[in-house]
Amino acid sequence: MSQQGYVAAPPYSQAQAGMGGYSAGFGNPPPQSHYGAYGSPPQGYSAPPTGVLKPPASSPSGMPPPPVSSQYGANIQQNGAHPHSFPPPVASAPSMSPYGQPPQSAFHSMAQAPPPTQQLTNQMSAMNIGGYGQRPMQVPQSPSSSAAPQQYQTSPPLAMGHPLLFLPGQQPSSLGSPPPMATMGSMAAPPMGMSGPPRPGVHQPPLGPQGYPQQPGSPISGPYGAQMAGPQSGAFPGGFPGGPAQMAGPPQKKLDPDSIPSTTQVIEDDQAKRGGQVYVTNIRGQVPPLVTTDFTVQDQGNASPRFMRCTTYSFPSTADLAKQCKVPLAAIIKPFATVPKNETPLYIVNHGETGPIRCNRCKAYMCPYMQFIDGGRRYQCGFCSCVNEVPVQYFQHLDHMGRRMDLYERPELSLGSYEFIATLDYCKNNKPPNPPAYIFMIDVSYNNIKSGLVKLICEELKTLLDRLPKEEGAETSPIKVGFVTYNKILHFYNVKSALAQPQMMVVSDVAEMFVPLLDGFLVNFQESRAVVNNLLDQIPDMFADTNESETVFAPVIQAGVEALKAAECSGKLFIFHSSIPTAEAPGKLKNRDDRKLVGTEKEKTLFQPQRGVYEQLTKDCVAQGCCVDLFLFPNQFVDIATMGDVPSHTSGSIYKYSNFQVEVNGPQFVSDLRRDVEKSIGFDAIMRVRTGTGFRATDFFGAIYMNNTTDVEMAAVDCDKAVTVEFKHDDTLSEESGAVMQCALLYTTIGGQRRLRIHNLSLNCSSQLSELYKSCETDALINFFAKSAYRAMLTQPLKTVREILVNQMAHMLACYRKSCASPSAASQVSDTLHIHNCSDNSSVIIVFQQMSLPVLDNAHSRKIHSIISSISQQRATSMKLLIVKQKDQSEMLFRQHLVEDKGLHGGASYMDFLCYVHREIRQLLT
Repeated sequence: MSQQGYVAAPPYSQAQAGMGGYSAGFGNPPPQSHYGAYGSPPQGYSAPPTGVLKPPASSPSGMPPPPVSSQYGANIQQNGAHPHSFPPPVASAPSMSPYGQPPQSAFHSMAQAPPPTQQLTNQMSAMNIGGYGQRPMQVPQSPSSSAAPQQYQTSPPLAMGHPLLFLPGQQPSSLGSPPPMATMGSMAAPPMGMSGPPRPGVHQPPLGPQGYPQQPGSPISGPYGAQMAGPQSGAFPGGFPGGPAQMAGPPQKKLDPDSIPSTTQVIEDDQAKRGGQVYVTNIRGQVPPLVTTDFTVQDQGNASPRFMRCTTYSFPSTADLAKQCKVPLAAIIKPFATVPKNETPLYIVNHGETGPIRCNRCKAYMCPYMQFIDGGRRYQCGFCSCVNEVPVQYFQHLDHMGRRMDLYERPELSLGSYEFIATLDYCKNNKPPNPPAYIFMIDVSYNNIKSGLVKLICEELKTLLDRLPKEEGAETSPIKVGFVTYNKILHFYNVKSALAQPQMMVVSDVAEMFVPLLDGFLVNFQESRAVVNNLLDQIPDMFADTNESETVFAPVIQAGVEALKAAECSGKLFIFHSSIPTAEAPGKLKNRDDRKLVGTEKEKTLFQPQRGVYEQLTKDCVAQGCCVDLFLFPNQFVDIATMGDVPSHTSGSIYKYSNFQVEVNGPQFVSDLRRDVEKSIGFDAIMRVRTGTGFRATDFFGAIYMNNTTDVEMAAVDCDKAVTVEFKHDDTLSEESGAVMQCALLYTTIGGQRRLRIHNLSLNCSSQLSELYKSCETDALINFFAKSAYRAMLTQPLKTVREILVNQMAHMLACYRKSCASPSAASQVSDTLHIHNCSDNSSVIIVFQQMSLPVLDNAHSRKIHSIISSISQQRATSMKLLIVKQKDQSEMLFRQHLVEDKGLHGGASYMDFLCYVHREIRQLLT
């Protein structure tokens, strides 16, 4: 983790050709001439008929109507349009005309609505950061004089989309020289980009010699405000140094709690302003609503924010400007994000045996940023500017605007997201893939039998296997299933449909793992339903009297990989495990829970996985397209750092249920298992992120594996997995043409078809810091910082990681205050939310999670169940509901989660943290 607060990128290099059995065609091409004919000899692959596969007829909406103009830049017009200005299209209600047809209704444009504002302060508090640095904190006195807040002089106002944590008492000004800044005052601050009348009790400081606010009692007046006192001794117990009891200086005025920014208020404000609206993606650099806001996306040339979000939608033009602002440049890509039912599903494009059209030089796929020229016979790549010949079969004339006549008949020319059907060139060893398999591997040791877990799993699988993922419109799932039970040896089961009873085969030599049978192990559930259900009925009884408590783990994963290899398919392993593997076998682990290391320089070793066997297992899994999902049920220490290493690098998930009890944890586990089995998924995936000239992808975060510096390998990719990509400058970016990026995901569908899913996004570029800050997106920033901090924990002490995070935040805000901020009035904070105050028509969301609650016939009961249901639908995993009574023993545990209050042992409160960050900023400025 660098001193800027995030991990430094490794040296950039080109992709390695022929990686993982794929042809080099997916990676970077060899050097080619600037002009050249594109295309390769026809392949012998029997592809479906050429054309566009439409969504099912029941789809609520078809393709969007043609926009009158594109917003991709003056020189990069959508498919060659001339650089003229046209009124933006108007967005529609969910019902739209069929694809390629003229619009049938008026559409409302969101182009005129500036994005709302919010603060990173509000959401950073939810990260529960403690130990915030070395310097003690002082709260400056509140000046008594007041001044009118400064209003914006530009139109439209510089409304910040989702800004960074703002410095209390400031607000961005119009472009130009930095305006005066306020001092701390009484923590008065609205979101950046907003202003309003002063509130009672909120004071503005008098101006100093240079027109900047002067704080009474300050020893030194710096160029950006009064300098605060130097470092003090002492520390918050469990928090950052310099607790309230040890603050030096004259008596301080108590800060007004109502002036503190509120996360809840920001979320509710964004929902009120942008909720229920249609977000049209035809505008370059448009900041989307918050992830918590309910909105509808209409794809008109840029990928939906459900698929791609950026930390800022206006990239700095130069590397020096990026270094100055300290804002990380990154994109969070969720390629398989769930598309709501009221939005159009992705269109599928089939270019036949010739495959997708690509740029000869950079290999970017055909998209709306390509500009057609020379009467349609050539096109200029929007990423590398290479001029390519248009293949004969893809030729189309241009209209008087320079756009192709079939612009709105081809998804790849008018949409931000779509899919190509891949040819044999994109398949391993040039062979079409087989449908994937799910293998359920159940730990039948003493703990799992005694707790009733094994019986619960077997009962649930009987109904769950009927709900395996399937292709759109298909009646049954093509996914095959297999079953393994194990303790310190492994049991494989033959469940072939022709058998009257399932057959068990035991493998006791776990040092050299092999699969004892091929035919009958992986079967179609519908065909073998009777045999499978018979097996699931017998498993709990077979091991009912077991006393075996030792287990193996690495051989279990190896067995699953070998089974998929033998079947020549990809797939997923569902492993239900209870204890640390102590049996004599490869991957045996020992207890290394050394509490004495906590808080020391060696604390990081507790989070580092043990390498060797598990490192090789990861490589084997990724190469085979084998995703591992681990369900853990520990009663004591388990080495999750090591056992979870394979799932975390194969795009798998880890679920943990400590001290499992069927009555207490059963519903939570069953809910997680159902969602994990049913969710949409792709297998054996490789992702490449291409960018326009001037910047490039340098680092990647997520449940991924990387064999080189450019290709992101994922054994599987589902609707919950996101990859965070960091970018760096190579050269100066053009403000006129902006910045473009394309995510290309090559994967295998559950039906065994190889496809390419494409997501495109265009951003603004600016040399003005104010433009960058007002285009920041808080959700993406928090995602980036959380993932970079998670990675840094493996190499640095937690205390250092916390300090770097706060230091990065302080640098960002100091730069913002120096370049963009001006005095402003206080922001409004909402009151606390209480369940007993909920009215029937309220839309409040609380922090309680799902569990079994009695359903009573009254409005209060219905409201609480509605709230719990709403929260459950927003989460990828289920959480159990804990009802806490006042003065109950569990109240102490509950209070630890109130991140805005002081900790039980004197830790910093939310307000203390804001004051500390404010002081850090002042130190940087002076």
